[in-house]
Amino acid sequence: MTDNAASPAGPLVTGAEIARLAGVTRAAVSNWRRRYDDFPAPAGGAANSPLFALAEVQGWLDKQRKGQEMSPEVELWQALRAAYGEQMVAGLAEVAAALAGKPAPELPDDIAPRVRKLARTATPADLVHGLTERFMDSARRAGSDQVTPERVVRAVCHFAPELPSGATVFDPACGIGVLLLSVASQPGMRCRGQEVDADSARFAQLRADLLGRSGVRIVAGDSLRADEWADLKADLVVCDPPAGVTEWGREELLLDSRWELGTPSKAEGELAWLQHAYAHAEPGGQVLMVMPASVAYRKAGRRIRAELVRRGILRQVVALPPGTATSHSLPVHLWCLQRPENPGSADANRTVRMVDLTGNSPDDGLDPRSDQVADVPLIKLLDDTVDLTPGSHLRSRHRDYRGEYTALRQEMEDRIRRLAALLPELTAGGGPGSLDGATTSVADLARAGLVAYEDSEPVSASEQLDTDYLQGFLRSSVNTRRSTSASGTYRLDTRGSRIPRMGIDEQRRYGSAFRALSEFEEGMRRIDELSRQLAEVARDGLATGALTPEE
Repeated sequence: MTDNAASPAGPLVTGAEIARLAGVTRAAVSNWRRRYDDFPAPAGGAANSPLFALAEVQGWLDKQRKGQEMSPEVELWQALRAAYGEQMVAGLAEVAAALAGKPAPELPDDIAPRVRKLARTATPADLVHGLTERFMDSARRAGSDQVTPERVVRAVCHFAPELPSGATVFDPACGIGVLLLSVASQPGMRCRGQEVDADSARFAQLRADLLGRSGVRIVAGDSLRADEWADLKADLVVCDPPAGVTEWGREELLLDSRWELGTPSKAEGELAWLQHAYAHAEPGGQVLMVMPASVAYRKAGRRIRAELVRRGILRQVVALPPGTATSHSLPVHLWCLQRPENPGSADANRTVRMVDLTGNSPDDGLDPRSDQVADVPLIKLLDDTVDLTPGSHLRSRHRDYRGEYTALRQEMEDRIRRLAALLPELTAGGGPGSLDGATTSVADLARAGLVAYEDSEPVSASEQLDTDYLQGFLRSSVNTRRSTSASGTYRLDTRGSRIPRMGIDEQRRYGSAFRALSEFEEGMRRIDELSRQLAEVARDGLATGALTPEE
């Protein structure tokens, strides 16, 4: 728990800690903040990571009875997970259909009454919005790329151009519609989308209907092989295409007219999606593509990249911070294209703006500093590699090696000093095996209603059980071995995992120690990341002559 004793509001807690107190997900806490006017206002922190007064939160939870029982939203989510498993989008589509008053014959009998109960206390738009946030949070926790991450959506919205009322926005790989509906949020805009997964396309359309977005039309189908919007020309095309897919239909589409910049190789599916998106941009229309960083320099795509530059189509490449895409820690790029109104005219772009935000936190602002931007002449990009990586054109030009090295070294020293203080004070216990006597399985605790599951993570559902105590023992080497198969694959097995029986006061004592160890591990991970950054800055600074060893 975040303890800020100096604050006049007393101890402060994060949204994640409130979720743990109430036994719900962070998405549910976000919904409460929007839905309930009496939810405590932030008492500290920043806009992206607010802190709340613990006393006010506990009082609000007691009043709402959210600290004593599982919320109806969580009950519905868990019932959907049990019924649909990996096909959760199909379940969400059925719920959205029921909320829209449309036939939903697939909705299980135990879920339908839960939906009706929730519909009596919240609007269909609020309910479908909450389910969407919960699904996105689940995908983020699992490291899935099934939906466009919130941080990527935020970046695309930030760099998207201002559009007039009545503009057309198109997303040819729209998933459940998160990116499309976020970018085209102004009333009167025409939204068009296509998605290969029929359940996702159905849910996206139903969600738009429930949100009152009458100008939205989303269809199912493979955009590359069967373009349902072949005649559409849009003011803005946004796309977060599937990455690393080689079976995108190259053999069937070799002579396709969309490849006006060159036929993509089998390994360059992202450049096929880019040209598909560009084919749907009207003259003067723009395209924003979310691209893996490797597309900027891979040898196979050099010819297409060169055509993008030579014709003045590519306006900007933004390297987003590592961690923006939650399915991996690698940076992703945002490519900004524009179809010339008069191809070949003297007004064509003569530079490409390179923006390198890879040194920033993914939750920082997206407006670059002056040293993170460079307008690179086209001729300097048209070499043998046509490398469009922003860092390649910025680092040596603007980087303050001495300032970075000094700041990173100071941060490293400060974190190392604070790290030791995180370790809990531990003394000799009863010896190995002394806690093996009276134990219970997590499966028994779940049957007794003491444990709930949030995205496969067991949490306390009762005041008789401390979550940190539970998860600390589950992560012990004994339970890890029980959950590891003969092939070495780790999978939490609640049937085999066991924890000691203790009173709640003793649980909290152990839980506090386990929580401190988790914070220590997180601090070590940050130090490991800092050490790599520090070594890179020092090595590059020495190699370029920006730094020199002291005599």
